[in-house]
Amino acid sequence: MLPDRLSSTFQTASEGLALQRKRIEIASRNIANARTSAEPGTNAVYRPQEVVTKAPESRRFLDILEGGAAGLRLTDPQHMSSLDSILGQARSGLGPSYEVVEKEKFKYEYDPNHPHADENGMVKYPDVDMVKEMAEMVSANRLYEANLSSIEAEKELLKRSLEI
Repeated sequence: MLPDRLSSTFQTASEGLALQRKRIEIASRNIANARTSAEPGTNAVYRPQEVVTKAPESRRFLDILEGGAAGLRLTDPQHMSSLDSILGQARSGLGPSYEVVEKEKFKYEYDPNHPHADENGMVKYPDVDMVKEMAEMVSANRLYEANLSSIEAEKELLKRSLEI
């Protein structure tokens, strides 16, 4: 198994891959349910979802960086093991985090012949912007590929360093 300081790149990229997979999944689900409706009086209509991302805490990263630099200034022969313990604590959580939230956005269309129309002939649909969802899927796909490229680059670096 790789030491923590070497595998942190893979773990951060895998967190990015998970985020992009979730973005593609949510955009696909929104597109698939864009024209679903529910019987009047029920609350069973699909609620559009959105992935809300949060960047890693910048202060935490700065603490790790300063802690690692401070550990190298020590004259203690064990300075590398203390650096390993600092980086080992931070090996995960440096990538993006996310949560999926439901939006209470609906649109109404007049269709008195629809089986789910209310007494006024209005049908309740989720308010899904197809252009936005398709753009979300393209963006997530490109970012997924970028994360894969960073993993491939790290693998190549490790392979070349072992050749030396």
